[in-house]
Amino acid sequence: MDHTRRACWLILTLPTLILFSQFSSCRSEPRKSPIPKENLMVFTVATKETDGFKRFIRSANSFNYTVKVLGLGEDWTGGDVSQTPGGGQKVRILKEALKQYANAKDLVILFVDSYDVIFASGPEELLKKFQQTKHSLVFAAEVFIWPNRHLEVKYPHVHDGKRFLNSGGFIGFAPNVYQLVEPWNLQDKDDDQLFYTKTYLDPEKRASLNITLDHRCRIFQNLNGALDEVVLKFEEAHVRARNLAYDSLPVIIHGNGPTKMQLNYLGNYIPKVWTFETGCTECEKDTISLPEKDSKFPTVLIGIFIEQLTPFVEEFFERLVNLNFPKEHLQIFIHNTQTDYERYVWKFIEQYGDKYQNVKVIGPEEELGNADARNMGLDMCRQDVTCDYYFSVDIEVVLQNRDVLKLLIEQNRSILAPLVSRRKKLWSNFWGAMSVDGYYARSEDYVDIVDRRRIGVWNVPYISSVYLIQGTLLRSDLTDRDLYHSNKLDTDMAFCHNIREQGIFMYLTNRHEFGYILSVANCHTGNLHNDLWQISENQKDWEEKYIHPNWSKAFEEKTFLQPCPDVYWFPIFTERACDDLVEEMEHYGQWSTGGNEDTRIQGGYENVPTIDIHMNQIGYEKQWQKFLREYIAPLTERFYPGYYTKAFFDLAFVVRYKPDEQPSLMPHHDASTFTVNIALNKVGVDYQGGGCRFIRYNCSIQAPRKGWALMHPGRLTHYHEGLPTTSGTRYIAVSFVDP
Repeated sequence: MDHTRRACWLILTLPTLILFSQFSSCRSEPRKSPIPKENLMVFTVATKETDGFKRFIRSANSFNYTVKVLGLGEDWTGGDVSQTPGGGQKVRILKEALKQYANAKDLVILFVDSYDVIFASGPEELLKKFQQTKHSLVFAAEVFIWPNRHLEVKYPHVHDGKRFLNSGGFIGFAPNVYQLVEPWNLQDKDDDQLFYTKTYLDPEKRASLNITLDHRCRIFQNLNGALDEVVLKFEEAHVRARNLAYDSLPVIIHGNGPTKMQLNYLGNYIPKVWTFETGCTECEKDTISLPEKDSKFPTVLIGIFIEQLTPFVEEFFERLVNLNFPKEHLQIFIHNTQTDYERYVWKFIEQYGDKYQNVKVIGPEEELGNADARNMGLDMCRQDVTCDYYFSVDIEVVLQNRDVLKLLIEQNRSILAPLVSRRKKLWSNFWGAMSVDGYYARSEDYVDIVDRRRIGVWNVPYISSVYLIQGTLLRSDLTDRDLYHSNKLDTDMAFCHNIREQGIFMYLTNRHEFGYILSVANCHTGNLHNDLWQISENQKDWEEKYIHPNWSKAFEEKTFLQPCPDVYWFPIFTERACDDLVEEMEHYGQWSTGGNEDTRIQGGYENVPTIDIHMNQIGYEKQWQKFLREYIAPLTERFYPGYYTKAFFDLAFVVRYKPDEQPSLMPHHDASTFTVNIALNKVGVDYQGGGCRFIRYNCSIQAPRKGWALMHPGRLTHYHEGLPTTSGTRYIAVSFVDP
């Protein structure tokens, strides 16, 4: 047994005082004092100020790192390092910069990439962890070997941790770092990681430079091959990335290889971009304010794309007109592939076209494809130096926020989309993550962002449907004329792929309520007013267009009328609903003859015939059933307590009264438990006379209001007749409910 070790063993049995006073020499070496943070210099090479570079600098500034940026403004001659070996230009530039520090023994040099790197902690922790390695030069480590896999056998074996060197980050004393890079005499396109690897794999050089790898990711976290190990750890002051495999909190996060999107996700939180306590801390940084005078507003080209059948197109153009932005600073480009919607496009142009700077329309007759049309829109802004922003909007997007353009511009991001999603659905216009094959994957925070439980500005890999692009970006980094094609990807995916390939960030903001996306699943053009059929697919939009705004007030006391015993009168339809339903029936045109023989009903005989068209004749039976169930049944329970209905009916139809056709209707009972009778046009304007008289009570409603409904019992008690229409044409919608 070694005698020194025996002496230490024996002394452990003595009192503690003796141990520390007489035998402290048993410790292997005295504890070193911490390295002052003033002794740290951070270097990076960046030839261009990309979005990734700006993020890197922001993270460095948040911890008060001072970064020396090398190579800015130089042409990049180091090759395409994302696809092939390269990057030697970084070594050449760093070698030149370090000459003056070659003998600075107390100086610590940290070199990191910048486009795909963020700091997660400050200099004090970095230097402490470096000092704890007891080495003079520490490289990042990763699970994959690059660029020469045949060198694997030369690597020292590692019992626990990452085995292979990564050149995206290393830290060391200045003389050691300079000795590391001084032998470089290769070309810029040669591989930097291979150069460093060969130095590390040479036992003599490894020993002389005292090199080790950060095997357990205490300083450097490379994400490639380690995504399952890394999770977000929310601390009180800021957010960290925690490595679960080694229970470490890395200081520097590197999205090497194909992990750029995962780094973008982490960068939405790290170092303190968003926390549960503070929310978004970066949202107000770098924002701009629009001028108070309209004359000084920027110019925006709005690209509108009608690429598929979509409901409520007319309302889209109404919202466009109502945007809170001076029209004289707006240009309009419309690509419309749908013949049925040309009437809405030209109506908009006829009424408002001269209010805008200019309007250009590409119609269905030109047969221009979706991707080509979108490229054309970008080109229009790209080629016009006065175009400050390009705002792309698909027709199915409902932008309820009139300030949307202002809010997006003021956020000051190169590409920014407002959050829109389907009502009460998680389907939205962004992806929080992507699968390995390039399709949708749900990020951990996706639901919270859609539901606005986490509010901020988010770096995301995919946006669609509506987004704002800065015009300067189109004329600089995005000069490529074809951003909407990429292999077999659809237009939106191709666009996002091409943007990501340029290293440009796409952001999504949910800081405000902006609107939503319509469902287009069951949209058709087989009728005159197709929006009438949208009660199931887009019920809220249907309601806003067709249900009277005072309908819900009928649930309150004294907000409905009771003109006769057990007869209730209340608003139900907008004027637009009445007009569309009448026009739909006249467009169909197959009115009954008004005779008793009627093959449309069971038994083929009608006791009290009218000239009418049944809802099922125009394919509207299911929609009318939903209307009765959603908007009539609740009122039935309000007016007739104790009676509950599912609003089933055998007959629902629109009746037409004319003096020379059928002016009135004989006294009768309805074949229903209760009847709903809705006036579809205006007395005194569209017709004279008309109304309904309840004979038993000698009570008449002679001035029915357009869009108002009469509800009354159908059998036994409410024997009634239709009063004569003396001129014009009167229309009513009748439903026999619970026959």
